[in-house]
Amino acid sequence: MESAEITHDAVPEENRASLPVAESGSRSARNIRWAQAFVLAALFSVPALICLKLSVVEDPDAWWHLRTGEWILQHCAVPRTEPFSSYGAGKPWAAYSWLFEIILFQLFQRLGLVGLVVYTTGMVLAVTVALHRMIRRLQADFTIAVLLTLTASLSLFRLDSPRSWWFSVLFFTLELDLLMQARKTGKTRELLWLPVIFALWANLHIEFVGGLLVLALALAEPVLARRWAGLQTRIRPAWLGGIFIACVLATLANPYGWNIYRIAGDMVAQPGNPNQLGDLLALPFRSMADWGVLLLTLAAAATLARARRPAFFESLLLVSAIYVSFRSQRDLWVVVIAASAILAKELKGDDKNQLQMKASSAPFVAIVTGLTVLLGCCAMHVDNARLSAKLAGVLPVRAVEVVKEKGWNGPLYNDYNWGGYLIWALRMPVSMDGRTNLYGSQRVDRSVATWSGQPDWATDPNLQKAGVVIGPVTAPLTQLLRMDSRFELAYEDKVAAVFVARKTVASGTAESSTGRIANEALNKRPL
Repeated sequence: MESAEITHDAVPEENRASLPVAESGSRSARNIRWAQAFVLAALFSVPALICLKLSVVEDPDAWWHLRTGEWILQHCAVPRTEPFSSYGAGKPWAAYSWLFEIILFQLFQRLGLVGLVVYTTGMVLAVTVALHRMIRRLQADFTIAVLLTLTASLSLFRLDSPRSWWFSVLFFTLELDLLMQARKTGKTRELLWLPVIFALWANLHIEFVGGLLVLALALAEPVLARRWAGLQTRIRPAWLGGIFIACVLATLANPYGWNIYRIAGDMVAQPGNPNQLGDLLALPFRSMADWGVLLLTLAAAATLARARRPAFFESLLLVSAIYVSFRSQRDLWVVVIAASAILAKELKGDDKNQLQMKASSAPFVAIVTGLTVLLGCCAMHVDNARLSAKLAGVLPVRAVEVVKEKGWNGPLYNDYNWGGYLIWALRMPVSMDGRTNLYGSQRVDRSVATWSGQPDWATDPNLQKAGVVIGPVTAPLTQLLRMDSRFELAYEDKVAAVFVARKTVASGTAESSTGRIANEALNKRPL
């Protein structure tokens, strides 16, 4: 029996040309989809791997957040007065990031220092995904969307620490995505997610107020469009106004109610930010990421300037973002996200170079991304032993242990940078920490001046009444206290020095032979 064989002549004439082309086109489309899936997995993995490489656990402010989370779970309530400092004892204070603090403490309790890295890496990954979603929905060109997302994500690396601001970065991205889509298509159903976002946001980070201001800018556009003929919008002002009211009401679903706005107002009205404090400084432009922020900003401004029609919302958004972000590097995310959205909307790409990956491929991208990050974690040896050694090389880990062993009593005098860690590790009321809204800029400036060894350092009232002083070995005040007759050097290592007031030594609380203690400590290897 002869085998049946399909020949070229057996195919109908009208289908001959289409078969090879269709088969080739199908293979080409499939290859493109696979290639795009791998590109997206790489895009999402790179910022997360950088975060793992940095593995920031030594951020002092993360530690007072941890202590607050522990306090909340112990008391089954949020604090109403300040429980951690000698200055703030009994004064009104609100843990406005209480939900973040519980999350962070739970991660730390289960995973140790690795939990802090897991939090930061997870939030970086979530923000990268949200950024790409926002940009992709505004920009059809797959290549431009990937490059914009990568540039924006890498520009945020300065924020790679376990802080609550990552929730503001994520929620602001989601908010802007919803607003830009509603303005683009006129479909407002997605905006119903905004009250849900703000209900969470108000319990995770105080900068939800900035999100409300952006929503107010978006509302101003359809309102003004009724009187300004050149301004066009697809959103009805009544609908967006209702969403705005719903979002404001949603923010009241927090333990402090309306007082959350008073807290936010007090923080804004606080006179002047201390110019000496790290994350409150302007961008120093000492890294490529800082220049990436500037590049995105200038590109967005140039794009708006070339637009044929006035872009009311985008222009106000960019101006506001520039004002906020270039005053304080901790807020650089505002201009990065705003500029990315503007560029994604205004840039003209190749409409044929679109994302062809199907929705069913999303689990594949998620699995590849997760495996890549997990392998990166193992390759970089992100474990508690390595992180503990890193922490001990920056913060006064061993000094705290010695103070506890010897039973030296306060009042404690410490510098601004270490206060947050001492709240967690020493469990003694601190004289200063990173909560500038509690202490006020004048008190913070006074502490910074004392630790800098300014001429009036000896008259600092908090130093005069101190029983124990813990500070960096390189601080000017540390060198001055070596010659101060009021204090005796009780411990010293490569990171920290501990001084005990001589009246404490005389009362028998501390050993008098402090020179021997210091020498013994120097011979011990820090943990």
